[in-house]
Amino acid sequence: MLYLLFHLDADRYAFPARDVKEVLPLVSTKALPGAPAGIVGAVNFRGMAVPVLDLAQLALGRPSARRVSTRLLIVNYPHPDGRHCLLGVTVERATEMISRDPAEFRPVGVATAGARYLGPVIQDAGGMIQRIEIAELLTAELREALFPEAVAGAPVPAGKTP
Repeated sequence: MLYLLFHLDADRYAFPARDVKEVLPLVSTKALPGAPAGIVGAVNFRGMAVPVLDLAQLALGRPSARRVSTRLLIVNYPHPDGRHCLLGVTVERATEMISRDPAEFRPVGVATAGARYLGPVIQDAGGMIQRIEIAELLTAELREALFPEAVAGAPVPAGKTP
C-alpha cells in the first residue's frame, strides 16, 4: 500500500494514499472566525467549499510553516454515519511516498486519548514513521462544527460524497 510521508517538526508521519483525493500546493484559505482550534478556514475545491484542518496546529499548537514543501491534502474523511466528506489537511514537508504492507505497522504502546489519530508505527533506515488514522482526525465537536448536515441527518449537498 502507498503512503504519503510528511513531517511534524522532526518526526515523520504517513497518510494512506488511498484516502488522499488530491495533493495541492499550500493555498490561502478563507478565514472562519470562531472556528474550533485546528480549523484554519475553507478552500474552494472544484466549486465546493472544503474545510481545512492544520495538522501542526492540531498536534503541536502552532501553524504549519509556509514552505514550498507544505501541502494541502484533500482527503476523504469517513464520517461515522457511513458517508465520506471532503476535508483539507495542511501538512509540512510532504515530499515522499513509500510502499509498505499495512500489517508491518505495529502499535506504539501508548494510548493517546487526546490524539486518537496517531496510529501504529513502522521502522525504516530513517527512524520511526507513525501512521495517521484519517477516521480519527476529528473529535465529535470538530465533526459537528465542520459537517453539521451529516450530524443532523440532512442530505449531503451534491459533490460532498466523492
